[in-house]
Amino acid sequence: MLTQKEITEVFVNTQLEENYNFLTEDLIKLGNAFVEKARPKLVQDEREACIDVARSVNTLVADKIAEVRAGK
Repeated sequence: MLTQKEITEVFVNTQLEENYNFLTEDLIKLGNAFVEKARPKLVQDEREACIDVARSVNTLVADKIAEVRAGK
């Protein structure tokens, strides 16, 4: 996941509507919670992109990858 430095950097560089003073530990919890929430969608998007690349080279391989990932 994100490091403490990365989370703090994102927070400092994000323009928020109000002035917030979060504890570093709370920023880490929030950052990691956002990453975990987004992880399934990011994984799915990457898998679909991989299948698209495989399909551009070999449709049979792409179809088999999609079939295996679907659990068929």
